[in-house]
Amino acid sequence: MRLDVEAAKADIEQSVELLRRRLDWEPALRKLDELNARVEDPTLWDDAAAAQALMRERTRLASQVDAVRSLERDLADAIGYAEMADEEGDEASLDEARAQLKGLKERAGRAELEALLAGEADGNDAYVEINSGAGGTESNDWAGMLLRMYTRWAQAHGMTVEIIEETTGEQAGIKSATLQVKGTNAYGWLKTEAGVHRLVRISPYDSSARRHTSFASIWVYPVVDDAIEIEINPADVRTDTYRASGAGGQHINKTDSAVRLTHIPTGVAVACQAGRSQHQNREEAWKMLRARLYELELQKREAAQQALEDQKTDIGWGHQIRSYVLQPYQMVKDLRTDVETSDSQGVLDGDLDAFMGAALAQRVGVTRDAKEEA
Repeated sequence: MRLDVEAAKADIEQSVELLRRRLDWEPALRKLDELNARVEDPTLWDDAAAAQALMRERTRLASQVDAVRSLERDLADAIGYAEMADEEGDEASLDEARAQLKGLKERAGRAELEALLAGEADGNDAYVEINSGAGGTESNDWAGMLLRMYTRWAQAHGMTVEIIEETTGEQAGIKSATLQVKGTNAYGWLKTEAGVHRLVRISPYDSSARRHTSFASIWVYPVVDDAIEIEINPADVRTDTYRASGAGGQHINKTDSAVRLTHIPTGVAVACQAGRSQHQNREEAWKMLRARLYELELQKREAAQQALEDQKTDIGWGHQIRSYVLQPYQMVKDLRTDVETSDSQGVLDGDLDAFMGAALAQRVGVTRDAKEEA
């Protein structure tokens, strides 16, 4: 068999072995069998919260086991196809086998990163807050570009996106928006995007065609369910109602249906205007507030915690995690990991996996070399 095929095979086998070790394969299989048996218990749903927790654990573990088995099965098929093509001297089929192995290698690499998503809330859905920095229309437009970017990323990964709150800019873009991203490991991936994002370009809103630098902040926190208890004293929460803005026809501006909740001890504020009634928006806003306060607790447990208020209030120099340069050259560079690409349009269209993967590996303190040594 050709050397390049052998090398690809060895790389994928190494990834599979790392996945098995990290998963603790045999105990994991026994645990999955146990969970499957408990799912068949007719009394399972007598305690709905416990049942939901069990189902989430089963789904997570089954997904990890299936990913390893699928890689092993597809690798065996691809190698068998490559060996047959090599014996027959069929270069076209051999090229096809190489393409299959390349795809498997990419899948294995992503599976390795997903195996790092072992945080308490990594598997949850996520809220994504976008806030434009100082700079008026240019910064609002940049925030709108980020809204599109994260929507495209989520859709490309089979996730759904709902706009919970949106305040549009006066001329273009948005002043702020909150998205709810629903999908497997949504929070685990998106949490790496929290921070300030910097754009450098020739502003289409500047009649002198000068280069402008704009900032916008991203904040990410997990959607939490009723099984997670977060005690909030109602006396600590200020409620404000106002008229919703944006698309929605006449109804959206008839009444003060939008709701903003502010947790006075922490200064955390959330807003919702997606529902058609104040009651719906109030209920969703309370869910968001619980999620934000829960996320604060998660942050306190992380040794490398960044100052929350710094990221929320100082949207500018010294706090950015990534720079997007569109003029005079094309470059997107992550300032935490040094990952960069000249395909700025691809990034703005949602191609963020390389940045997220590197930031995730750095965040958990694991590199491939370290894993190999282990």
